[in-house]
Amino acid sequence: MSSRREILDLLRENARYTTEDIARLTDFSESEVAEIIEEFEEAGVIRGYQAVVDWNAVGTDEERVRATVELNVTLDRETGYDDISERIAKFPEVTSLRLVSGDYDFDLEVEGDSMREVSHFISDKIAPIPEITQTVTHYIMESYKEQGMEFDDHDDDDRLSVSP
Repeated sequence: MSSRREILDLLRENARYTTEDIARLTDFSESEVAEIIEEFEEAGVIRGYQAVVDWNAVGTDEERVRATVELNVTLDRETGYDDISERIAKFPEVTSLRLVSGDYDFDLEVEGDSMREVSHFISDKIAPIPEITQTVTHYIMESYKEQGMEFDDHDDDDRLSVSP
């Protein structure tokens, strides 16, 4: 017997699966699949559907710069993590924001058209937030896997073999 979770797993694997595809891959009927997906969407379990884009494969000269930023914060009696996250998440440059355990408090992912744009966003919009005590920015140089999808160009190894 299939579970409702299996439908979520299939949609994460390929959001373009039709209700007919999912019904064929599970023990649910097509109408049950449609009803379950609608329930998930209405309950906010499914928040949206996105394409995973390999920007290097787009083939244009347009630069797309992404960075992950470590944020340390200091809380006071009136301000909690949720308050800070609400403020940061509203910026369109922010693609992901997570509260994490470890050496820093928030893991922030941002995207912009240039390194300068990303740098200015961090220095002008994020760093001045009073509760933020430190930012460490790491620019993403190459992506090998995003949201479970591997970016593999399948090129053969073009290094020359060297024999002694």
